[in-house]
Amino acid sequence: MTKSMYASVAAIALVAGMAQADEHMPFTPGEGNFSWDTYDEYKADAPDLSGQSVTIFGPWLNPEDEIFSSMLTYFEEATGADVTYTGSDGFEQQIVIDAEAGSPPNIAVFPQPGLAATLAEQGLLTPLGDEAATWVKDNYAAGQSWVDLGTYANAEGSDEFYGFFFNVNVKSLVWYVPENFEDAGYEVPETMEELIALSEQMVEDGETPWCIGLGSGAATGWPATDWVEDIMLRTQSPEVYDQWVSNEIPFNDPRVVEAIETFGMFAKNDDMVAGGAGAVGTTDFRDSPAGLFSSPPQCYMHRQASFAPAFFPEGTELGVDADFFYFPAFAEKDLGNPVLGGGTLLAVTDENEATMEFMKFLQTPIAHEVMMAQTGFLTPHTGVNLDTYMDDTLRGQGEILQNATTFRFDASDLMPGAVGAGSFWTGMVDFVGGASAEESANAIQDSWDAIK
Repeated sequence: MTKSMYASVAAIALVAGMAQADEHMPFTPGEGNFSWDTYDEYKADAPDLSGQSVTIFGPWLNPEDEIFSSMLTYFEEATGADVTYTGSDGFEQQIVIDAEAGSPPNIAVFPQPGLAATLAEQGLLTPLGDEAATWVKDNYAAGQSWVDLGTYANAEGSDEFYGFFFNVNVKSLVWYVPENFEDAGYEVPETMEELIALSEQMVEDGETPWCIGLGSGAATGWPATDWVEDIMLRTQSPEVYDQWVSNEIPFNDPRVVEAIETFGMFAKNDDMVAGGAGAVGTTDFRDSPAGLFSSPPQCYMHRQASFAPAFFPEGTELGVDADFFYFPAFAEKDLGNPVLGGGTLLAVTDENEATMEFMKFLQTPIAHEVMMAQTGFLTPHTGVNLDTYMDDTLRGQGEILQNATTFRFDASDLMPGAVGAGSFWTGMVDFVGGASAEESANAIQDSWDAIK
C-alpha cells in the first residue's frame, strides 16, 4: 500500500494494522518467558504512527524473512505503523543502486559493516545519534565494541553512529563429544593455558586432540584465518587487532607472527592433529568434524563457528551427542573474554518519523526475544531473557555473547579482498604446508603493499 493511499484511509489504518498484527503475532502478549513488561511500557509511550509506513530491505530470505516479519507485527501493534520487509539475494548490489538513485528503502539490513561504511561516507545514511550510541554502549555486552563497529565517517569525514547490530554469529567455539571427554576423564578447559595443557595431556595419553581441515574449494585456507584471528584477540589488545585489520601495523609484525605460530602449535604438530600436519591443508573443513564421532575417536576437539553442526552426522543431538565450549582466553594476558564473529546491522537509508521510531523499538528486549524463540538468532542485548532462546545450544552461545568483554568481526572479511579472501588464505595453506610463520606473513604483506 502506498503512502498516498494511507493518507486517504488514516481513520482505519490503525485498526487494519492491529488486525494484521493479531493474525501474525507468533507469541501472545502476556504469555511465556518474554519481557512483556518492557513491551507494555514501550506501547504506553509509543507515538501514534497511523498512516505511516516503513520499508526495510535486506539479504534475509525464507524462512528468516517470515520470522523477521513476525517480529515487525509487535511494532505495528504498538504504533499503528505499517512495516514491510523485502529480501533479496542481490541485496548488496541493489542497495547501492537504489541509494545512489535516490530511491532507497527506509532501512537497509547490511550483512557486515563494510558496505554500510561506504554508503555513510557518501552521505547516503542517516546517523542514529549520540543517544542511540550511548544506549548500545550501556545495554549490549562489550557495548563499546558494537558502538565502534557501527560508527563510520560521514561525507565530511567526521565519525557518527549509524549501525544498529541485530543478529550476531559466534566463531569462538570449540566442539566436542561429551561422552568422549567423560570416558577419558577430561574436563572442559576454562583458560587457554588449560586448553594447551589438555591438548598436551591427550597426546601423552596416546590420543589426538584436534581435527583441523582447511579445504574449501577455491576458498581453501579460510578456516585457518579464523584461528589466527581468535588468537590475535587472545594475545593482543583490541586496538592492536584493529590496527592489524587496517594494516596500520604490517602483517609481518612480530605480534601477528606470534599468533600464526601459536596456531601452528596445534596445526603443524603431527601429534596434535588427526591425520598429521600434512592432512590439515587438504582435508575439507566440512569433513573435518567427522573424527569427533568415530569409534574410537580420531580427535577430541574441533574449533569452528556456530554453523559447525550442519556438518555433523545425521541425527546428532546437540547437547548430548555433541556440545561446545568457549575458545578460552589466556589468563596471564588479562584481556577479558574476547569473542570473534560477525553480524547484521540495520541502518537508516531514508529517514522519516516511523523509521526512527522503529530503530528505537529495536532497543526493546521483545524485538530480540521474538527472534530468539524462532530461529538461530543471537544477540548481545543484556536485557533479554535467555530462557527465550529456542534451544540450549543457542542459549549457550547467547551466554558467551553476554559474557564477552570485546567483540570483533572476522578480520579477513574486513581486509581488502585481495588479502582477506586471497593471500591470507593461501598464506595459511603455505604455512601448514611447511613455510615458516615469517615467510607466510611476509608474502601476505607483500600482496597488501601491491594493492596500495
